[in-house]
Amino acid sequence: MAAIVTTVQDYLSDLKKNRLAYYYITPAFLVMGFVILYPFLYNIVLSLTNMNLTHFRNWRIIGLEQYVRVFSSPDFYSILLKTIIWTVVNVFFHVTIGVSLALLLNRPLWGRSIFRTLLILPWAVPQYITALTWRGMFQYRYGAINLILVKYFGIHQIQWLSTPLGAFSAALITNIWLGFPFMMVIALGGLQSIPQELYEAAEVDGAGRWQQLRNITLPLLKPIMIPAISLGIIWTFNNFNVIWLVSNGGQPADSTHILVSYVYKAVFNYYRYGYAAALSMVIFGILLIISVRFIKQTKGTKGAY
Repeated sequence: MAAIVTTVQDYLSDLKKNRLAYYYITPAFLVMGFVILYPFLYNIVLSLTNMNLTHFRNWRIIGLEQYVRVFSSPDFYSILLKTIIWTVVNVFFHVTIGVSLALLLNRPLWGRSIFRTLLILPWAVPQYITALTWRGMFQYRYGAINLILVKYFGIHQIQWLSTPLGAFSAALITNIWLGFPFMMVIALGGLQSIPQELYEAAEVDGAGRWQQLRNITLPLLKPIMIPAISLGIIWTFNNFNVIWLVSNGGQPADSTHILVSYVYKAVFNYYRYGYAAALSMVIFGILLIISVRFIKQTKGTKGAY
């Protein structure tokens, strides 16, 4: 309590000294409060109500009943497991492919600028365009994926979009394609900031390429990659566009939903506003815990020296 009082006193003292500076940033704070703080607080209140299609105007506060419904639903745990698999697989390939390509592009290579531009294109194209394009490529009879499998590998056509595993795999492949350029750009920037003198000194000491990668490159990339991976986890966990567009709204039979797409369906298909608000708060809590623990365990805020 004493710390809060001290903080408030320091703020008021600074406000008197730098009143003009606070005037300048007031519009930004007002906009942030309107578009971020107010919807967040309203969502908390909504999660404590029974608002749905039949109680749209005469809703009332019912406490934590919506949260009890969330955690007592078997669907929640199956979709949560699917969301975790979705996030882990995507982020693993995003980081692995992105860092590998960054290591390749950081070396002297003919046409390096051309390759760099081409590899950034998946990230530059809007997600919904890419998702719809890949959905067409996964079409059973005329899609490019099946045509390539049949013509060059002799594999029979795969029912990508009409089976749960196929649709989920199709969405995974699409999102991996979309996500690795971001990690590549971040890793490439980190690699170019590493002093070359360290590698020269390592060569003088007789260190090979693998030893340089393990003892110089990866430790110095860690402070840069950990925040990027944290962002990647949050973005992938909440990636609505790809899973919804590629699987055509969680099809077949709502078997490819992740948590964020299930929230959307609960709101706009089932009109369960209070339930969806509670589920969205659960998602927020899960992501908050994962992000804090991940950064703490990996010491992502610790600089490299």
